[in-house]
Amino acid sequence: MTATTVSKPSVGGVQTRLISLDVLRGITIAFMILVNNNGDERYAYWPLKHSLWNGWTPTDLVFPTFLFVAGVSLVFSSESRLAKGASKASLLLHAVRRSIILFALGLVVNGFPFFHWPTLRIYGVLQRFAVCLLIAAAIYLWTRGKRSVAALVTALVISLISYWIIMRWIPVPGYGLPTRDIPMLDKDANWVAYLDRHIFPGRLYEGTRDPEGLLSNLPALGTALLGMLTAIWLRAKKSKQSIFIGLFIGAIAGLLLGKIWGHWFPINKKLWTSSYVLFAGGWSLLGLSICYWLIEIRQWKRGWSYPWIVFGSNSIAIYVFSELLAPILWHVKISNQSLSTIIYSHSFAHVPNRAFGSLLYSLTYVAVCFIPALILYKNKIFIKI
Repeated sequence: MTATTVSKPSVGGVQTRLISLDVLRGITIAFMILVNNNGDERYAYWPLKHSLWNGWTPTDLVFPTFLFVAGVSLVFSSESRLAKGASKASLLLHAVRRSIILFALGLVVNGFPFFHWPTLRIYGVLQRFAVCLLIAAAIYLWTRGKRSVAALVTALVISLISYWIIMRWIPVPGYGLPTRDIPMLDKDANWVAYLDRHIFPGRLYEGTRDPEGLLSNLPALGTALLGMLTAIWLRAKKSKQSIFIGLFIGAIAGLLLGKIWGHWFPINKKLWTSSYVLFAGGWSLLGLSICYWLIEIRQWKRGWSYPWIVFGSNSIAIYVFSELLAPILWHVKISNQSLSTIIYSHSFAHVPNRAFGSLLYSLTYVAVCFIPALILYKNKIFIKI
């Protein structure tokens, strides 16, 4: 990891900074911190909790949007470095290094503070970033140029279709064929859960399965590829109005295709189904199109965008901070009570509306995480991986 200053607006005519993208990244990381730290999960409003299985809530759209934005940023950063004279080989080595660091940070997040190695969870949010962004970077660098769009579209289609074929048409050992012998997307009788139990027994987030399992990295790669295709569109030599219209049409197409495919391959965040990739991608595009219209076209940059730019400027660092702060508050004990329990029970739990009290705790947690983000931003420290 390195600490640098912000990139200049352009390098050799290549656009390297899009404020609307920074804002969307900041909104996404703030919402991710919010939903990951409900004051009391029992009373939290339904939009702030994950869907139990099939279906979706706004919370289920956060992670794919974060990965989508990372895919967009991957193209912008690659083109910026190439414009400065970097070689494709050096960028690929950088991608490998970044993925190793992200994977290692994910293990730190999973194990902190005690690091019980025999049961340490291997999968996770940052681990998925590491795998998907490395493969996505390799595809882009290998096919950069006139072949980029065709290659990315081909990889996207292959990732989504092949995952559907595996999950729908290949019998699960010991269980049978989905829709004939077992329900479609049974919680434990599916290929993702089956493989994870055999690869990392005793190390899975939900015991018998994991929401960031190995096989579901295949469609998750599709989310990153959607972001990269979006970046190519954003960099096209077109008017801002045309770019906005394209983003909006793409959003509607993603939402409709995701919902239609969902009838046969249900929208499911924990399995990252192919329909979920398209549906969540539609929402990501819709969010980006709104930010693009407000900031790049209407030029509404002042005031409202500032906190999101602050959050987005060091998104990975602040995410890691938020994930490490939570176990600290939980494991620090005062009179046999965790610090987080004391904070919640002596303040937010007294709010008459339990759901609103839980929300107030979450908002306070986000505000606390904003402090280091603001300090870094004010001092022009931008941690790059």
